[in-house]
Amino acid sequence: MTTATSIPVSVLDVVPVFEDGTATAALRDTVALAPRVEELGYLRYWVAEHHNTPSLATSAPGILVGQLAAATSTLRVGSGGVLLPNHAPLVVAEQFGTLQALHPGRIDLGLGRAPGTDPLTARALRRSSQGEDFPRQIDELSGYFAPGDPASGIVAVPAADGRPDLWMLGSSPSSAEAAALLGLPYAFAHQINPHASAAALARYREAFRPSPYLERPRTLIAVLVTVADTDEAARSVAAPYLLGKIQMRTRPRFDAFPGPRTAADHPYSAAELRFLDDLVEPQLIGSVHMVRARLAALVERTGADELMALTVVHGQGDRLRSFELLAEAAADVAARPAEGASVPL
Repeated sequence: MTTATSIPVSVLDVVPVFEDGTATAALRDTVALAPRVEELGYLRYWVAEHHNTPSLATSAPGILVGQLAAATSTLRVGSGGVLLPNHAPLVVAEQFGTLQALHPGRIDLGLGRAPGTDPLTARALRRSSQGEDFPRQIDELSGYFAPGDPASGIVAVPAADGRPDLWMLGSSPSSAEAAALLGLPYAFAHQINPHASAAALARYREAFRPSPYLERPRTLIAVLVTVADTDEAARSVAAPYLLGKIQMRTRPRFDAFPGPRTAADHPYSAAELRFLDDLVEPQLIGSVHMVRARLAALVERTGADELMALTVVHGQGDRLRSFELLAEAAADVAARPAEGASVPL
């Protein structure tokens, strides 16, 4: 008989910048938050990649991962993710090989193919493609985390000494199938495309092919999460981010998320309220009781092995409180029996 265990919980951080703050302060808050999350028993802490986006201070995930790893001791840290077509695979292998060498067994390398920016900035990054050759880039990257091929004359130092866990990120059944065919763990962006979650994770499991690194399917689902003492309080704490989502759609330039006062004073139209209700309903925003019930239903529907929380709130105290209450809620939600882990090289 298999004993049910609580679903593991992790953090996805986009390092949000609010109207009364700065990118520098947001980065320092992230580094200060990671050890507190570690104390709560969270499994991972991932940071995203965005460029020319003043509201999100995550332009250099590799550097930030190093800071997070140095500030913690047991937490797995990584990228959610490195947008591989923006970078030479050799450089990514060198960076994350170095992180793995300094923090062995604690580094995750999540990989995505979106630009994470506008077309002009993508050109400035010398983005290699629109993502069509993403599988080839992953193959090249994976090859650097192995003994060097003397014929190529290229060794990614110190990548060959140790390999971080590679994950593929996505928000569609097609990305799920790509991850499955490569035999990689798959992280689904429910916060972006909640209505495709169940279909994408089902397709991943159906198409999965074992690889030298993973014997059986392994998934996590990233969800927008805000937990507070009551449903009303959670909606209030989430309000600056939710108003920010409206402003992203209606303003030509969006430099920072609004603060609590701006959100409280905003005269929401009926259309805006409908938009917010549609945005919130599939996510985990509410009291411990509500989030526990919705999380259990989400795990049942998708079969996800792990929850990753994207918590974009204004105050560091409210953010930490949300993570505390999420840990409480998740403790009563049983995970599916483990389907395997990475196989050591």
